[in-house]
Amino acid sequence: MPTELNYWPLIGVAVVIAGFALRRNPVLVVVVAGLASGLAAGVTLPDLLALLGKTFVENRVLLLFLLTLPAIGVLEHHGLRERAKRWIAGFRGLTLARLQITYLAARQLISMTGLTHVAGHPQTVRPLLAPMSEAAAERTLDGELSNAERNTVRASAAATDNVGLFFGEDVFMAFGAVLLIQGFFASNGITLEPLAISLWALPTAVCAFVIHSIRLHFLQRRLLRERAASSTGGTDDAAR
Repeated sequence: MPTELNYWPLIGVAVVIAGFALRRNPVLVVVVAGLASGLAAGVTLPDLLALLGKTFVENRVLLLFLLTLPAIGVLEHHGLRERAKRWIAGFRGLTLARLQITYLAARQLISMTGLTHVAGHPQTVRPLLAPMSEAAAERTLDGELSNAERNTVRASAAATDNVGLFFGEDVFMAFGAVLLIQGFFASNGITLEPLAISLWALPTAVCAFVIHSIRLHFLQRRLLRERAASSTGGTDDAAR
C-alpha cells in the first residue's frame, strides 16, 4: 500500500505567508517557519537548533555586506549626502537623465567584470546616487522638488542600479547563472563553454541599456511636463 504523505511540514509556508502579511520581522518569520516545519516533520528541537547554527556558520560570508552599513552610517552622519548634492550641483548641463544613464553604464561595465558588490543600494544608491539625482533633478526642473517628485527620483535611482546589475552580471562568465546554464546543457549532452554563454548575454545587456536610457529620458520629460502644468495651473489660479 502507498505510504500516506505527511503534509504538516508545509505549515512553514503558512507561517511565512501570515508573518509577511502581518509585516513582522522577516528574519524572525523565516526562523519560526523553519522551526515549525522541522517540528512538524518530527525533528527534535536540539537537532533543529544545531542545523540552524551549522547553516549560519557555513554561510556567514554572506553577511559581510552588513559591515558596510556602519561605515555608510558614519559617512552620512558627517554629511556625505549633502556633499554629494553640492558636488553635482556644480556641474553645468548635467541633467537627471544624463547622470543616471552614466551610472547605468558604469554599473553594467563593473558588473560584467564580476565586481557586483562594489556598488549597490546601501553602498552607492542611498548615500550617493539618490542625493546626486535629487540635485540633478532640481537643476533640470529649476526648483525644489516636491515630495512626490523626490520619491520618483529616488525610485528611479534604485531601479537604475537594479537594471545595471541584473543585465551586467550575466555577462560575467563565472556568474552562478551562467554556470547553472552550462550544467543544464551538459546534463542533456550539450557542451558549452561559460565564455560562449556569457557572450550571448551581451545583446541583452546592450538592449537593456538602450531601453532603460530611453525610459530615463521619458521620465525626465514627464517631470518637466508635470512641473510646467503645475506652474501654469498656479498662475491661472492667481489670475482668478
